[in-house]
Amino acid sequence: MSTALMYLAEPSGLFSVALFVIAVALIALLAGSFWLNCRMRSRAPRLPRAEEQPHMPQGGPVRETREIREPAEVPKVAKGQHALTPYELTHMSTRTSPSQKRGRWHDGGGGSFGSGGLGHH
Repeated sequence: MSTALMYLAEPSGLFSVALFVIAVALIALLAGSFWLNCRMRSRAPRLPRAEEQPHMPQGGPVRETREIREPAEVPKVAKGQHALTPYELTHMSTRTSPSQKRGRWHDGGGGSFGSGGLGHH
């Protein structure tokens, strides 16, 4: 064996020092992240107290309302005028339909594909 290989095989204090420096760097990184987290939490707004939490309305919980709605008609354009563009239309609201009966393609079906039935026979 050559002398160079003997020196490489010999335990060196340099490796121990390198491991120590890496360990100190990791500890410093963890301590810095802990300090940064504490600093960010101190700047954050405090959590609301129990009396500041939202409360249920006096009439109890609000439930959803199911109703059939129909759209407002698009305004007609007179002959000779240009057609309305989308930005010229106003907010097109909906209104409650006079008939609250759900539209069906046929009795027993909802009118959508893939509803699980065998279809109309």
